[in-house]
Amino acid sequence: MTDYSKITTLGALKKSGYKSKSVKEEIRDNLIAKIQSKENPFSGIYGYEDTVIPDTERAILSRHNILFLGLRGQAKTRIARQMVELLDEYIPVVAGSEINDNPFHPISKYAKDQLAEYGDEMPITWLHRSERYGEKLATPDVSVADLIGDIDPIKAANLRLNFADERVIHYGIIPRSNRGIFVINEIPDLQARIQVSLFNILEEGDIQIRGFKLRMPLDILFVFTANPEDYTNRGSIVTPLKDRIQSQILTHYPKNIETALTITEQEATILPQQAEKVNVSDLIKRLIEQIAFEARNNEYVDKKSGVSARLTIAAFENAISSAERRAIIFKEKQTQVWISDLMGTIPAITGKIELVYEGEQEGPYQVALHLIDRAIRAQFVQYFPNPEALKKKKPVGKKSVEEKPEDNPYKAIIRWFDAGNHIDLMTDMQDSDKIAALYKVDGLYALVKKYFHYANEKENALLMEFVLHGLAGYSLISKKMLDGKIEFKDLMGSMMNLNAMNFDDDDELNEDDFN
Repeated sequence: MTDYSKITTLGALKKSGYKSKSVKEEIRDNLIAKIQSKENPFSGIYGYEDTVIPDTERAILSRHNILFLGLRGQAKTRIARQMVELLDEYIPVVAGSEINDNPFHPISKYAKDQLAEYGDEMPITWLHRSERYGEKLATPDVSVADLIGDIDPIKAANLRLNFADERVIHYGIIPRSNRGIFVINEIPDLQARIQVSLFNILEEGDIQIRGFKLRMPLDILFVFTANPEDYTNRGSIVTPLKDRIQSQILTHYPKNIETALTITEQEATILPQQAEKVNVSDLIKRLIEQIAFEARNNEYVDKKSGVSARLTIAAFENAISSAERRAIIFKEKQTQVWISDLMGTIPAITGKIELVYEGEQEGPYQVALHLIDRAIRAQFVQYFPNPEALKKKKPVGKKSVEEKPEDNPYKAIIRWFDAGNHIDLMTDMQDSDKIAALYKVDGLYALVKKYFHYANEKENALLMEFVLHGLAGYSLISKKMLDGKIEFKDLMGSMMNLNAMNFDDDDELNEDDFN
């Protein structure tokens, strides 16, 4: 294989047999090679294997400019950045060119002058693919000069040139991204008149600056990102521009907990000393992911704004830090994330959700608590019998003597609370004290052991705490959040418990239900 980096002149480049390609052809060819070798061109992107990634590959094979349309936190920009890996590792450019001129087809005045002066001795350099990526966040203050370019009076004065000379042009970020990938994030935020300036670049591949009659066929793959919310709140993509973007690809949030778990585990930043000190069970991980799923379908949360995957990443980090802080306070060498540590994720939740009017009335803190409770309720039935399914139904016809109503596995626990007992779990509490407190609840350990035979002591204790939160979520016992404390007690006496279990006067009751 030829070592192109040692080639320093146009003549040597010609002798090497190097073939120049457009950036879209280059990316297309490299994508084909990756597909044929069964190599994932978008590693680290999960949940899009059957949707977004195939659409993106089709767009690249079609040599299209691309618009990724989706809510926040859906990896739109990450996919665009990963396209850099589909570029050739190095390409030759005219040495000193501001816009990465192709030595075989120079388009700037500087490069043309170099070719005219030096011919085959024209010096070239090699540009790494990491330098062929440009990105701009669209904001209302972005100007045509920022993107396309403008006349530079200081350059004109220093070089003693008049304004009719092409050399006085200061190129914007788009021409400087020539022969590469250029991304504009949140394109609807760009003012309409600025969007209009992109028409010629997308359709004709040329630019116009301050009346200069420039024919500069730029070679760029354009990638745009947009949030559907922007269409109504802050702006929109003007129709002629949208018409010039050949492929629009819709992104989405993870469709299942397993995919979400993989994303969070990949993205969360956990220090080695944290991982060594704090154990995080699969239950806790699933509860954190469930919070995001609940938020995306909650009546208090604005669905149009979306709930970013950053919520679960930040919440996961907060949960671990909450457990780590407790271990530091009590000088424990090791600990685990408890259900009560989810209270430490509230700052991560409140900062990542947009509330509708009803949610604003409730307040961000209460909405966050509500989402945590909903997540616990949703996951509880994946581990233990559904309390709703245990509610007795009215008998149809006569039951045989042998038939017995289904036993309620939570009966002993509820009875213990009905007897006037209660349990207080502090958010900052030594593991040994919490475990001792949980074992005081009659029937709690037996219930966990019935469904999880091989759990160790810490796992048992976590599941026991989970049961209390789950029963509170199904209104079988009460849970009250106080400063630094979670209090569990009976739900206003036995009669209220009967109502919570949905007994009617005509329901068939057994003596055991009251003893």
